[in-house]
Amino acid sequence: MTGDTALSALIAQEDPQKAAEMAAYHKVQRRYLGVPNPAIDAQVKDWRGALTVEDRVALADALWRTDIHEARIAAAKLLVQARLRPDDGAWRLILSWVPQFDAWAIADHVAIAGQKRLVADPSRMDEVEGWTRSDLMWTRRAALVMTLPWTKQNHPKPEDLAIRDRVLGWAAGYVDDPDWFIQKSVAWWLRDLSKHDEGRTRTFLDVYGARMKPFARREAARHLPAMEPNLAPGD
Repeated sequence: MTGDTALSALIAQEDPQKAAEMAAYHKVQRRYLGVPNPAIDAQVKDWRGALTVEDRVALADALWRTDIHEARIAAAKLLVQARLRPDDGAWRLILSWVPQFDAWAIADHVAIAGQKRLVADPSRMDEVEGWTRSDLMWTRRAALVMTLPWTKQNHPKPEDLAIRDRVLGWAAGYVDDPDWFIQKSVAWWLRDLSKHDEGRTRTFLDVYGARMKPFARREAARHLPAMEPNLAPGD
């Protein structure tokens, strides 16, 4: 399986009308094929079953380099697996993609692959923390989206709670960022956390809620119906 062969399989399913709709929706200049996600999933499932981990990483790299929307989605999906051994090559490839993010759909698919690699080796959080200081909005956002698994544990271990507090510290550094996507990422992290750790969510909103954009504050507190975080004047 080569990059050209895999790309040909995707192009064979091209739908020009859907491609035009996707280009208008995503608003990023690149080629779109109009191939729906279920079709990409089916294709990637076949590739994953036939390739070694090393070959999967190589194929993902080749597909990403085409800069075609569906090829980049497929590249990310190739690396979505909880048990991926060895996985250092996959993690290094994901790291190389993060500074290239320019649209939410591709960024979120890569984030799912990145989440698996972080759960497999939480020491990689040290690298992720560096993203919080990036000049690139999508890179800063990725630090929260890739760490979402730590919002979902019902019985977190002490080391998991330490990671929650660490990421909440990053989120605190984002609350004054006016970018919609950054505010949304903070709200997303808190909203998911509130289902499993109401105390930390309430504490964060009590301290920082007034500095968040109103839409983000509301989203963060969606599952805390009695929550009325401090409001900024005029809200």
